[in-house]
Amino acid sequence: MEILTAAEMSAVDRRTADEFGVPLAELMENAGGAVATFCLRQLPEAQRVVLLCGKGNNGGDGMVAARVLAGAGLDVEVLLLGREADVKGEAAEALRRLRAEVQAVAITTIVDEVDLAPANEAIAGADLLIDAVVGTGFKPPLRGLAAALCESVERASALVVAVDVPSGWDADSMQQRAEGAYRADAVVTFTRPKLAHVFGHLTRTTFGPVVVAEIGSPDAAVVSPSGLTWTGAAKSIAEQPREVNANKGIYGHVLVIGGSYGKAGAPAMASLAGLRAGAGLVTAAVPASIVGTVAGVTPELMVVPLEESSVESKAAIRFGTVSLANMESGRLARLLKGIKVVALGPGISTEADAPDFVRRLVTECRLPMVIDADALNAFAGSAEKLNGEGRVMVLTPHPGEMARLTGMTIKEVEADRIGLARGFATEHKLTLVLKGWRTLVAHPNGRVAVNTSGNPAMAKGGSGDILTGIVAAMLAQFPDDVARAVEAAVYLHGLAADFAALAVDEHTVLATDTVMHLSDAFRYRVKDADGLTWICGLNDGGLAR
Repeated sequence: MEILTAAEMSAVDRRTADEFGVPLAELMENAGGAVATFCLRQLPEAQRVVLLCGKGNNGGDGMVAARVLAGAGLDVEVLLLGREADVKGEAAEALRRLRAEVQAVAITTIVDEVDLAPANEAIAGADLLIDAVVGTGFKPPLRGLAAALCESVERASALVVAVDVPSGWDADSMQQRAEGAYRADAVVTFTRPKLAHVFGHLTRTTFGPVVVAEIGSPDAAVVSPSGLTWTGAAKSIAEQPREVNANKGIYGHVLVIGGSYGKAGAPAMASLAGLRAGAGLVTAAVPASIVGTVAGVTPELMVVPLEESSVESKAAIRFGTVSLANMESGRLARLLKGIKVVALGPGISTEADAPDFVRRLVTECRLPMVIDADALNAFAGSAEKLNGEGRVMVLTPHPGEMARLTGMTIKEVEADRIGLARGFATEHKLTLVLKGWRTLVAHPNGRVAVNTSGNPAMAKGGSGDILTGIVAAMLAQFPDDVARAVEAAVYLHGLAADFAALAVDEHTVLATDTVMHLSDAFRYRVKDADGLTWICGLNDGGLAR
């Protein structure tokens, strides 16, 4: 699913009408109907609905929604911000139909900022507010009546559903917050998500939904030169039923290589996640001194001891790390036979000759490889040695690791995440998963997918190791569809964390809790029974503030 700019969305609407013959009035009818359907399904207890409608097409969508909601028996009032004579085009027709077909709907016209008492009273008494003031074409800041009513909306006890975008947001904004914008508990947008929908924290709750409704624009009308897409669309690859005569060999053998003394948990978690994410077999190759610890994570995991080096710390404790001797003895070459994907790095350390081992393995092993954690740090300052040409290579750095790889500061990395991720992936001919707020999946062809699942509970040690295991497992199962496999893995990881944070308080969620909720993530469908695609939030999460 493409992510559009406001200009691209406007062009889609024009092509829909001019090239495909779909009237704009039909698009408005479908948009308003989708908003009403969402409210009726998700907020069945709301009886008193107040719609704030502007004079443009966003207001027209609201008027259609008002007609549908009133037809369903709800007590509906429309607050029109401006004179009726100033409402033009399709919005004027929506207003005419509303007046003609549903006389029970009260329409209050607000034209003067000094006479807001009727509007404030209506807002204060609502069970549900629908914000249809301004939409995708708006550029901040709010002025006039729209700005004057912002405080009333903020104070209201009712839930707020925004039509297209919360009024006051710039649809092209990539900021998490927007000062002066209306609050929202849910957002219903149309055709495709816009930049603000995926990068902005539009709703006031972690799980407040942003949903996309198809309203009649054919796929051929959607053109997006920006090359941004949404990871959740790739989840369908993980929803395929398994063959009745399946065997473990079909779903691939993942080899997790990592660990060191004191960091046995990292390869253990990556291995557990790989098994839970569907790999047929998972083997953990770790230093001999931690084999027992890693093996204890689950009986389904196979474990192989590796030769280790020792390093004496300041406290005179000797730490076992993976030794380069494993490469020189041919031990790794024998172990790699029959392996489908290598996950390299969880807990592997940068002590002794572990970095030399990593660099040598990456150079000589041509198997599909997921590289994370200290395996990435082994290439700090020498990222030119990471080249995915002719092979499958996936890097999963957080901003600090990306900064070390590129010789930049974290601030510089965060300043242009999309540009940096796209440039690195195309230059090095690999897939880059740049973690953080809205994790990015950049592909060698320049396309960048934005992930919208996940929550602050993931800000704990071990989350990256879990992701490494899921990515490796998905690659093992879908070796011929690398892009969707990686995007689905990233989305599933965040989705499982969303379910975990719903089950317990987000402060208490552990990285391994996300593994336990992978089943919920696999079963979840991003498109609901009404045809709405939930790009943010969970259909199971409710809209309570």
